[in-house]
Amino acid sequence: MPDGKLTASVIGGGVGGHLSMQALARSERFELVAATDLRPEVCTRLMQEFPGIRTFTSHHEMFSACPTDVVCISTYASSHEEITLDALALPLKGILVEKPLGHTVASGRRILEAIKARHLPMVVPHNLHTRRHSLEITARVHNGEIGQLKLVEIQCTKWDIINAGIHWLNYFVVLTQNEPLAYVMAICDASTRTYRDGMQVETIAVTYAQTQSGIRVVMNTGDDIHVNREGKETLFRLIGTEGQIEFWGWENGYILQNKQFPEGQRIIPGEFAVSGHQRYLESLVDMIEREELDYAIPESSLMALELCEGAYLSSQRHCQVTFPVDQFIPPAPTNWEPGQPYAGSGGGRDGRKL
Repeated sequence: MPDGKLTASVIGGGVGGHLSMQALARSERFELVAATDLRPEVCTRLMQEFPGIRTFTSHHEMFSACPTDVVCISTYASSHEEITLDALALPLKGILVEKPLGHTVASGRRILEAIKARHLPMVVPHNLHTRRHSLEITARVHNGEIGQLKLVEIQCTKWDIINAGIHWLNYFVVLTQNEPLAYVMAICDASTRTYRDGMQVETIAVTYAQTQSGIRVVMNTGDDIHVNREGKETLFRLIGTEGQIEFWGWENGYILQNKQFPEGQRIIPGEFAVSGHQRYLESLVDMIEREELDYAIPESSLMALELCEGAYLSSQRHCQVTFPVDQFIPPAPTNWEPGQPYAGSGGGRDGRKL
């Protein structure tokens, strides 16, 4: 560990990997020594941007030639499990895995369980948990400043369930303090055949989920969503029994309406001096130095992935999806059409007698 710093390497030179590399290079607690990307031209660009690092086109080669204290995995989700398991064979001190943890809930769960089995400090960078305004909002909700949380409404245009919604749903999970989920239902219109960040996504969708105690989330995503706060592309409304909070995704600031501020008060906190990825990575150092493990955010990330997978499954199979999603067995297809007159035969149950 040169100069008391942890050595670090990054796998994947895309957006997430680049954020990790910038954070590692700027932090006084790390030495960025290596990076891997399948594309040679990306490796060339990274060597120019981060002088002195070694680059590889295979993570196997990098692990063999240049093992490090910390590894950041920022590749396509479908490759996370293989790379993570390979990394766990090294004498690591900590690991970062980008969201979504895996391409499926089952894969994400295996990744998290393998890291826990190694008792290895871990971070998953959902950056709403590193922004001043969203941390303040979380604290206000958990302190009861809007009473009991009952409903989270999310509106988001030009984005989708898996690419942005996983952040938004993760924030919902954290607001509920990782309360177990009961079910999720969703409907996705795919008429425009939209793709984004390598994924087929919805034209428009509504996702509805509920925790076991009944806290609801309703999320509207898609190509062209009318966000009913002028000038905003993302909107959250947190409704409690004694007030509400409105905020706008990554934008700094929020409106608090409660007994203290019955007309509503706009609050704009000061920003943190460093990026979200840097805050996550330095929190990883803290866990390593204190020999502490905190898997709350990784577990909430897995729950958010489960909501996303369940939402798409619900839309595909036209049914309510219960948890755990990877153990859910969809019902057999039915010709029952809600809204059509009942013919008086063919089975069914009388709703008046429920």
